[in-house]
Amino acid sequence: MHKRSAIFLRQPDWYSNRSGTRSGIPADVASWIFETCSLTQRLKKTCGVRFRVAVVHQRWTRPWPDEARLLHLGMHQWALVREVQLFCHRKPLIVARTVIPSDTLKGSQRKLASLGTRPLGEVIFTYPGLRRHSLDIANVACHDWNPGLRESLDINRQTWGRRTVYGIGQRRLLVCEFFLPSVLGLG
Repeated sequence: MHKRSAIFLRQPDWYSNRSGTRSGIPADVASWIFETCSLTQRLKKTCGVRFRVAVVHQRWTRPWPDEARLLHLGMHQWALVREVQLFCHRKPLIVARTVIPSDTLKGSQRKLASLGTRPLGEVIFTYPGLRRHSLDIANVACHDWNPGLRESLDINRQTWGRRTVYGIGQRRLLVCEFFLPSVLGLG
């Protein structure tokens, strides 16, 4: 396992969501990447009580350099990194990585450090003033995934993902979501 991630061997290559980016993305993928509401809510609507979250790894560590830049962190600052899988029954749909700076974990946001198997979207979309600052897109190669996770999830082709910086007042957090083929057939 890489010390910065339990799901990746290296940081994915991200691309800013500039005009024209959407044209190269398949329609079934685009509907998930450009979803403006909570993915948790969308999945719960489809899966009902069969929706669940499994924590792959959560710990304090240094984020990838690109993540630190987006969150305005120094290169040696640590953040809480939470990596999870979202399931519908036993079928994995999405792999997610959240990076939360210590400054964000104050006040009512303290509970973000102890979500356990509770979905992040279920919490942050209740915050008044939640804003999306940026959206980036990645197409992750098979060999960039942790081999054990790649095998258990049967990842045998490139996987699309999105990376969103959210603001809660002046505080930020980063949410990266990777869409497994099994999610693409859902509504």
